Amino acid sequence: MKHESVAITITSGKGGVGKSTTVASVGLGLAQLGKKVCLVDTDIGLRKLDLMLGLENRIVYDLVDVIEGTGKLRQALVRHKEYPGLALLPAAQTRYKEEVTPAQVKQVVDELRNEFDYILIDSPAGIEGGFRNAIAAADRAILVVNPEIPSVRDSDRVIGLLEAADLKQIDLIVNRVQPGMVRDGDMLSVERVQNHLAINLLGIVPEDKRIIRSSNTGEPVILDQKSLAGKAFSNIARRINGEEVPFLELEENGLISRIKRLFHIASALN
Repeated sequence: MKHESVAITITSGKGGVGKSTTVASVGLGLAQLGKKVCLVDTDIGLRKLDLMLGLENRIVYDLVDVIEGTGKLRQALVRHKEYPGLALLPAAQTRYKEEVTPAQVKQVVDELRNEFDYILIDSPAGIEGGFRNAIAAADRAILVVNPEIPSVRDSDRVIGLLEAADLKQIDLIVNRVQPGMVRDGDMLSVERVQNHLAINLLGIVPEDKRIIRSSNTGEPVILDQKSLAGKAFSNIARRINGEEVPFLELEENGLISRIKRLFHIASALN
């Protein structure tokens, strides 16, 4: 009996929106839920997903080795020590995206379906060959967008390409939201982003300085229990897994909330 699995491409219209951070944290979140998860880095030549998971020193073979037959798939998979259900198929660092075809990536992902519940494919930014490789085997896609006009404009084009590739389910994560800037009119609101792109909202992730530290230490921010971004990624993983989870209240630590708390304390003392 064939193992039922879901292959999800996580992509963006431009680089630097936090796409690989999203892949690492959501993948770990699904593994924490007891799911078998494989993260496939298709950003050939610029791999970094291994760094975000602290697995960079354990790579022997990569995606291109598997495709060319110089390494077997099971040899190339790097298992997470603390979460054995989580594995990484790393990208090649010294090769070019043009050396791989969509059909070859699809063949590898189809083989992974035999073992894993979820296959998260980290897509390169942009709409060139690497993007086509990343969507070739996907059942659905998640678009990561920052609440700023250039990111939203590029995402419009990506949605068109995903729809042209016959991907029926395309979800949206709005990343690096800063409620204060939204209030001041210096950043697009989540509602404006969603209304413009007209796809299902899967998650809202706030800007969080802890993400920088997590990227440098190889520990995805989802492991930081004090991080609101980590909590947001955990909720996204649960939604992907079919749970109904309310969106976080991002204003919890904002100025207005602090003022409300002060009034509450003052009224309690009177």
